[in-house]
Amino acid sequence: MNQEIIHFSIVVNDYDEAIDFYVNILDFELLENSYQPEQDKRWVLVAPKGSKGVSILLARASDNEQLKYVGNQTGGRVSFFLNTDDFLGDFKKYSSKGVQFLREPSETDYGTVAVFLDLYGNRWDLLQMKKEHHVSLRFS
Repeated sequence: MNQEIIHFSIVVNDYDEAIDFYVNILDFELLENSYQPEQDKRWVLVAPKGSKGVSILLARASDNEQLKYVGNQTGGRVSFFLNTDDFLGDFKKYSSKGVQFLREPSETDYGTVAVFLDLYGNRWDLLQMKKEHHVSLRFS
């Protein structure tokens, strides 16, 4: 049996402001943006350009309970990991677009990493994994 994760959701305040951040700031691709009338919601999927992996469902909070988790998906831990083949280029591009980095770039045994915040305060790792790292080997 083969399985793979195809989407994960990030709870957002507003579809359009979230689309603007992911598409215009992080340079992701808008894969789908369709209205679901039976639920009065939109199905909004974004992913890094050229990605063949997981996409993100931007899920608008629909009640006060869900609103509590906007920007705090995992209790303040790094929640999401964005791998790139041009760390320095992406770091400079994101910085120039106002993305807030909590931790400047550093070299680790697995690659180069810096921590940034999305528009709501969720923590992300921007990574460039070393080619010999086991995760990189899966995608070679």
